[in-house]
Amino acid sequence: MKLQRKNRLRASALGALAVSGALVLTACGSDDNTKTGADGTKKASAPAPGDVKCDGAKGKLLASGSSAQKNAVDLWVKNYMAACSGVEVNYKSSSSGEGIVAFNQGTVGFAGSDSALKPEQVEESKKICTGGQGINLPMVGGPIALGFNVSGVDKLNLDAATIANIFNDKIKKWDDEAIKKLNPGVTLPSTPIQAFHRSEDSGTTENLGKYLKAAAPDAWTYEASKKWPAPGGQAASGSAGVASQVKAVDGAIGYFELSYATSQSIKTVDVNTGAGTPVKATPENASKAIAAAKITGTGSDLALKLDYTTKAEGAYPIVLVTYEVVCDKGNKPETLGTVKSFLEYTASDAGQKVLTENGYAPIPAEINTKVREVIKSLA
Repeated sequence: MKLQRKNRLRASALGALAVSGALVLTACGSDDNTKTGADGTKKASAPAPGDVKCDGAKGKLLASGSSAQKNAVDLWVKNYMAACSGVEVNYKSSSSGEGIVAFNQGTVGFAGSDSALKPEQVEESKKICTGGQGINLPMVGGPIALGFNVSGVDKLNLDAATIANIFNDKIKKWDDEAIKKLNPGVTLPSTPIQAFHRSEDSGTTENLGKYLKAAAPDAWTYEASKKWPAPGGQAASGSAGVASQVKAVDGAIGYFELSYATSQSIKTVDVNTGAGTPVKATPENASKAIAAAKITGTGSDLALKLDYTTKAEGAYPIVLVTYEVVCDKGNKPETLGTVKSFLEYTASDAGQKVLTENGYAPIPAEINTKVREVIKSLA
């Protein structure tokens, strides 16, 4: 009996080791091409081999910028490097402001930014882009989610003026009459509001400011800026830092890209736009708002103007579009091939599908067609 028991234990141990080994192989290998979506189902994220063109790609490509697009870029890089052997893409998630500085210093092949280059930044880029200049290629769309953590509250509706007064420190408790009026039947606690904003220059901050300035100009009197303009509140670094604080602090509210909310199970605000019903922060609802964007850039520049005051049914108004900032001409010869190859993948049907599956909104087809044409012309 003792011998049988020993054999059973040995078999169990070997079985456990086999399972453990399989899990390690699955985690470390590149064959697991699925990702759990917001609804809990597994979704394919890797492209078919033919969807990535590695022609001209070589060596190491450095890039940096927007933390709002980090989760999308991480997936793109994983898929791209799995298809293009010997090529390394390294994206440092910092902030839009830092990414543009790095681009204009010539230390990265492209930068991610949640707002288009300003005229003075374009002028500065001409020193790096020999014979050309920096241009904006819209690549990632999505909602800026307002994540909240209020004990006992699972659903929350807010309008632009109330959001503005929360973030400019005029509404201080969750049972404020303005919030109660928007949430009939919801028991709101008297918990103090802990509003978190970005500590560094951020395109996400600027896009939230553009929305508040457009939709609630009487309540939000600040000009849109990458630097947080309002008094009060608490600062945290990056979208990840703001999301972590909201997750940890009772009474907290903050803003970040939707994937940070879904990955950490953070509840998000439904926005009362004046439409029939408050609008949820979803990729589909963000796409409805982004589809109304107008191209304001000229030539190869595809900067967009968003409509933050939309009242269209199901259109979520607090949206951002993240641009990849590149030289139209004068890219470094040693990285040009990889820049074009990588961006061709991100703008492809397969690359944009990854966005849909992971909490982002794809760039509308009519705009993305122009993005693909510009990428091919990069020199």
